[in-house]
Amino acid sequence: MNLNKAFILGNVTRDPEVRAMPSGQQVVNFGIATNRFYTDQAGQKKQDTEFHNIVAFGKLADIAAKYVTKGGLVLIEGRIKTRSWDNSAGVKQYKTEIIADSLQLGPRPGGAGMNTGNYQKPATTSSVPTEEIPIIQENYIPPSNEPMPSSDEIDVKDIPF
Repeated sequence: MNLNKAFILGNVTRDPEVRAMPSGQQVVNFGIATNRFYTDQAGQKKQDTEFHNIVAFGKLADIAAKYVTKGGLVLIEGRIKTRSWDNSAGVKQYKTEIIADSLQLGPRPGGAGMNTGNYQKPATTSSVPTEEIPIIQENYIPPSNEPMPSSDEIDVKDIPF
């Protein structure tokens, strides 16, 4: 069994370039940059940036053309494809791309709303109360002033994973 799957989460480096195939199907190309942060052997913090070429077809291309913008955060799920051609000098060239199967947009840069300009957050009539989430610890022994848990509560040791 073989698997060709790529997940890329990064910032868009250029606005989508929209084209149409001879069949009329829309194709969109854009770039994404991903960063990797690490510490080298000398203890210096380093950053590597990798640039990826993204291609989307059909309905996904329509969506990308409308909503993907330079600088925006986007998650792409797709497959890796390398294509080759001979240039005008007769030299074989290669280009590796990610053919997008799905995309998810991140928050807008600068916290802006939709592209409509007059988008407003809906008003809320009541605020949702926040409550503290209890932390379950494996070997927790309650203080003497706290009641012991009842026998019908789930014990962490009884969970099989």
